[in-house]
This record gives sequence, C-alpha cells and structure tokens, in this order.
Amino acid sequence: MSTAISDHLGRALRATWQGLLLIGLAALSLVSFILTVVSMAFSVLGLGLVLVPAAIGVLRWTANQGRRLAGAAGVETAEPYLPTPRPTSGLAGLAQRVQWVLVEAATWRDLLWALTNSLVGFLAGLLPATMLGYAVQGVVVPPVLWVADPGGDVVAFWNGLIPLDERGTTAALSVFVGLLVGTLWSWSAPHLVHGQAVFTRSLLAPTKRSRLADRVKQLADSRSAIIDIQEAELRRIERDLHDGAQARLVAIGMKLGAADRYLESDVHSARTLLTEAREASVKALDELRNLVRGIHPPVLAERGLGAAIEALAFESPLDVELTVDLPRRLYPPLESAAYFAVTELLTNAAKHADPRRVEITATLTEDLLRITVADDGRGGADLDHGTGLRGIARRCETFDGTLAVRSPVGGPTAITLELPCASSSPRTSTS
Repeated sequence: MSTAISDHLGRALRATWQGLLLIGLAALSLVSFILTVVSMAFSVLGLGLVLVPAAIGVLRWTANQGRRLAGAAGVETAEPYLPTPRPTSGLAGLAQRVQWVLVEAATWRDLLWALTNSLVGFLAGLLPATMLGYAVQGVVVPPVLWVADPGGDVVAFWNGLIPLDERGTTAALSVFVGLLVGTLWSWSAPHLVHGQAVFTRSLLAPTKRSRLADRVKQLADSRSAIIDIQEAELRRIERDLHDGAQARLVAIGMKLGAADRYLESDVHSARTLLTEAREASVKALDELRNLVRGIHPPVLAERGLGAAIEALAFESPLDVELTVDLPRRLYPPLESAAYFAVTELLTNAAKHADPRRVEITATLTEDLLRITVADDGRGGADLDHGTGLRGIARRCETFDGTLAVRSPVGGPTAITLELPCASSSPRTSTS
C-alpha cells in the first residue's frame, strides 16, 4: 500500500515539475508566435526574406520542445516537416525558402499551437503548482505560526478563509483543506499534463496528408536506390563475365582451333593444347559458379538464411562467434538482402577494423528480423562517410528496415540491422 502511494505521489511530483516546464514553454510559444507574425508583416518591406526563415526556425524549435515534453508525458509526437529542398543561391534562393516554409501546412499548425499553447500550457502548468503550494501551506504554515506564538492573540485569516485566532478548530480545518487540495493535486496533476500533451499532439503530429507525402518520398527514394543497386549489380556481372569466363571461353575456342590444325601434323602439340583447353574450361566453370554464388548463393536458396550466415562465418578469416535463432524461412528477397548485408559487414570488419573477434547475433520474432554484427576492432565506422554502410542502409530501407551504427573511435563496433518480416508488411508480403 505504501509503495502504491509513493508511486502515485512520485507521478504527481514529476507531473508538477513538467508543469513548471510547460509554463516556460508557454512563454516561449508566445514569443515565437509574435516573432513569426512580425516577420511575416515585414515581408511587405522585403525584410521577410531574411526574417521569416529565422522566425520559422525559432517556431519549429519551440514546437519540437513541445513534442519532447509531450513524449515525456507519455504521448509520442513525431515531426511532420517535409525535407526542405535545396534552394538556389541569391535572392531567388531566399524567396524559394520563404515560399516553401509558408506553403507547408505544418508551419501554420505550429503557429496555431504557439498561440493556443501560450494559454493552455500556462494553465496546465500553473494549476498543479498552485494546488501543491496551497496544500503544503494549509498543512504546514498555520501549525508553525501557532507553535511560534502559542499564547498570543492571532487575529488574521489563513488564505482569507480560515481564522487563525481559534486554535483547535482552525488547526483541524486547515489540515483538512490542505489534505483535500493535496489529494486533488495528486490526482489531477498527471491528468492535466497528459491532457496538454494530447492537445500538443492534436496540433503538432503529422497529418494524414503529411504522412502520405513522407511515405511517397520514402518510396521514391527506395525506388531510386533499387534502380541504382540493380544497375551496379548488372555492371558487376557484365564486368565479371567479360573479364573472366568470357575471356577464358574465347581462349578455349582458340586453343581448340589450334589443336584441330595440329591434329594431323603434330599430335603432341595438339594434345598439349587440348590439355590447356580442358584446364581453362575448369577455371571458367569455377568462375561461373562463383558468379552465380555472388548473385544468389545456393546454400541460401536451399537451406535458408541461418545456414548461409554459418557458411559465411566458417569461410571468414576472422574469429566469428555465432548466435543464430531463425526458426523459419523468410521471404527470399529479404533473406538475400540480409545475407549480403552480413557479407558486407564481415568484409568491412576484416578490411578496416582489424578485430580479434567478431560476434554475429541473428534473431527472428513474429514480425522482426534483427541481426547484429559486433567486433572489438578500432571502430570509427560512420554511416555518413562509408559507401558500403550507406549501401546496406539503402537495401534495408527497401524493406522498411533500419541500420543502426554504434562505432566510437577506438571501438568496439556494433552494427544492427532490423527488417520487418510480418506477413502484413507491404513490402515483404508474398500476397
């Protein structure tokens, strides 16, 4: 029982502290609203080309603080802003940026929130603090005054309501009112802060239109990434065929032609050429097998992702420790993307990290495939500067997946890819 009460009071105190932050945020909201409106008014004079983007930046920063406080109150609120296009230089670029931020619906929703939150946030933050102060004063202050002057004639009113000159009645009434207000505070403070968070989400969360626009952009980026990956893969296959198997097959044809010419006049030379042609055919066959394995490894097609990762670990020159829990087969393109991601990560570790040891952990839940490749190498892997990592990230995005990189300089490195694999996934479903 005492634990429940302490938890309840703890939530109320946290909500009251968040309420004090809401009071500060309400003041910032009002300031950002005034700055934005004034900057828009100055657009008539041409100063808005400089003032509007700066004021919108302040407005969005304030709105993001509101989203963070809403998240702290248990109401997650995502940002709705679309990526700003790269403007041209000069006045035309400034005008383009101003037009972009003013046309975007999220700007006007931020502005409406800034105006209304200056009142809603202020009240949501002020009421819990006021009730807590009243409750503490009602329980503590009158007894302290009486103890300080036990025999004196106190002619005053506590909070304008409770006379302090009647000791017993006043003490009981003061404590009762303080406890009553304290109870109301402990119940209402979390609800007030949560209500303000819901209000924030109603204005600052992405709308259906913005979510659709963001989704369209993601799909366009994924489509572009798929095209680039496929084009690079085709170029690689063409190069390998041209420089490898095709060259050997041409050489075999030439050797067979020469052997045919020597067949009657120089049997020894003909036999030598046939032997060389046979050896070249074996090498060409090996190269073709390696090429096919690079396109889609047979072990992946026949035994699944878990066995394919085990084969990678066995063939790797690194000391690899495996933890694989993949109880079922997955959609083949998803298995292929995960396999080549692990291949690339192992190659990067061997080439750049110089690790003593690598750990691969692959787990599969009902709707998520998670693979982590960790090593104790030198670290410093960076998603923004490594083309290999960017390629893996783009492959993951094709399946609505993510790639997380944690690699401080000096190590260790842990790279985790997560791929949705539920049957209802719009990209991984076979239906």
